[in-house]
Amino acid sequence: MFRKILIANRGEIACRVIDTAHKLGIRCVAVYSEADANARHVRMADEAYLLGPAPSKDSYLRSDKIIAIAKQSGAEAIHPGYGFLSENEDFAKACSDAGVVFIGPPVSAITAMGSKSAAKHIMAKAGVPLVPGYHGDDQSDVLLAAESAKIGYPQLLKAAYGGGGKGMRVVWKKEEFADALASARREAKAGFGNDKMLLERYLTKPRHIEIQVFCDNHGNAVYLAERDCSIQRRHQKVIEEAPAPNFSAEQRQAMGEAAVKAAKAIDYRGAGTVEFLFDEDGSFYFMEMNTRLQVEHPVTEMITGQDLVKWQLLVAAGEKLPLSQDEVQIDGHAIEVRVYAEDPDNDFMPATGKLTYLRQPEQSRYVRVDTGVVENDEVSPYYDPMIAKLIVWDESRDRAIARMLRALDDYRIAGVTTNLSFLTSLTEHPAFKAAELDTNFINQHQASLFAPANSENNQALVLAALFILEQQKAPVTAPSTPSPWQYSHGWRLNETPTVLLTLLCGDKAEQLTIREQQQHYVVELQGQQICCLAELNSDELSATLGDHKTKVRVSRYQDTISVFIKHHRYDFIYRTEVTTEQDGSEHAGSLTAPMNGTIVAVMTKPGAMVKAGDTLVIMEAMKMEYSIKAPKDGLVNEVFYAAGDLVKDGAELVDFSPEEA
Repeated sequence: MFRKILIANRGEIACRVIDTAHKLGIRCVAVYSEADANARHVRMADEAYLLGPAPSKDSYLRSDKIIAIAKQSGAEAIHPGYGFLSENEDFAKACSDAGVVFIGPPVSAITAMGSKSAAKHIMAKAGVPLVPGYHGDDQSDVLLAAESAKIGYPQLLKAAYGGGGKGMRVVWKKEEFADALASARREAKAGFGNDKMLLERYLTKPRHIEIQVFCDNHGNAVYLAERDCSIQRRHQKVIEEAPAPNFSAEQRQAMGEAAVKAAKAIDYRGAGTVEFLFDEDGSFYFMEMNTRLQVEHPVTEMITGQDLVKWQLLVAAGEKLPLSQDEVQIDGHAIEVRVYAEDPDNDFMPATGKLTYLRQPEQSRYVRVDTGVVENDEVSPYYDPMIAKLIVWDESRDRAIARMLRALDDYRIAGVTTNLSFLTSLTEHPAFKAAELDTNFINQHQASLFAPANSENNQALVLAALFILEQQKAPVTAPSTPSPWQYSHGWRLNETPTVLLTLLCGDKAEQLTIREQQQHYVVELQGQQICCLAELNSDELSATLGDHKTKVRVSRYQDTISVFIKHHRYDFIYRTEVTTEQDGSEHAGSLTAPMNGTIVAVMTKPGAMVKAGDTLVIMEAMKMEYSIKAPKDGLVNEVFYAAGDLVKDGAELVDFSPEEA
């Protein structure tokens, strides 16, 4: 076994590889860009080397520098993870030439599967079933149009060297073909530097099912069950599960044996994934082979009890596969979702920003979180915005779904927009629960998946206000602006204090009027009053709103309050203003200072007639401004202080007479 390896990647996959390597007693070398100097994978590794600036081309794609670091550090092997250089045949060859083991398949296997059209020819010769189509080298418009007519419609145009949904177009009728071809070619050329296209019959309700294969250097090859990856957006996977629901043992064996046949056809080594389209009639067709570890490999690990990264290291070190095909067992059901910093309501636009608050579900034999970030890390624009993979396991699919829904509720992130609510909508959707799966699932159920948010916003407003007041009652834990009730021993403007909280949600402002009465609060919002109790323990707020008791998590970063109700997050920006409220019989006389402070501005003068609510004096205390307002229409008799003056708690500020006096 290796004594030291280098991980040529970042994020959660780098952390994942380091975790297994350390369990095997292997020292790990990390590489990082300037943007990742303090990243989790860097802290986990035994040593780390800077690659260069943040852009991938200047850092994680610098194969020459990565190999030089491997040699310098004494690493015997390089694990490429997935993405970046993991399927780069030139990098794999350069590793071999430098005498460093590439923890992946042979260069020839990467080359064979690098072109989708070439892979189709190899699979056809090996007897692996293919979707009817054209995969030839003649790319003339005339020939492609003729082949398109033979295949029939609908059909799929695919970039031969593509991936991630780029260079793909669905053609529904003959008249659309020419424009679709031109568009797909342009995208393929821009994305992959090659505009070669292949044509395939388009299956209207296919499932995307893939088989995990493993081969060693001793002629052994096995398949480790299947994964259903049908829930996708723009041809990118969102939910993966294993085993595939409504998939018989006979179908598993047939597809598994076809996958092993595909791997042997290219003399494969290590971990690979053979992807198939599974049609409604039970037929299946080879789609492509990924010559690396897949993002979704944890669901296979959860149902087989195997560590696939360990298998990779064993095979790369020349050892035999740990299990034969007969020894591979399947237990229970596993589901994985990809937690992304993105906005599903804005066409899944990637989001960037600081993870100001991060709470993950508690991990156990049932719940696993693979992540490369911690609280206060930045989601940068330079790399994939995946925050984590959330994986659950249980004895049945129904129980795994229930466990996933609870885990999603327990996953709380603030600071960036995420897809957590969308993932919940998918997982709890009746069609998903019924395993009515195909690759068009999201488009088919778009109306219900992107339904307007529920009506918990007013509840969240009240909870945010209670959090502010409870947090600021404790001087030790209050991070910034104090509450006047923190100093309630001296806080009286002739009568009971009232706090006006203005909470901004997007471009809408809501004002809450809050009075503290003995052990409870009275909150007025949109003309309705509610009696509330609240207790704050760290970030957990226990509240009673009328007759409803609830517990929620709340985070605060600067002026942003985030309330987590189930899987929804409600963000508010808050502004605080203190005023007075008195009954009419007591308005004559003075208005006094709520606490020790400084007069910031005097907004009136003796003899002035003012209206109710007019600001008379502004003072500052504990970095917070307080507006002393006229309680009713009336006359200002005298102002006792000027701007810049220091005043003590209870000092008389203004002598005021209400109009009726």
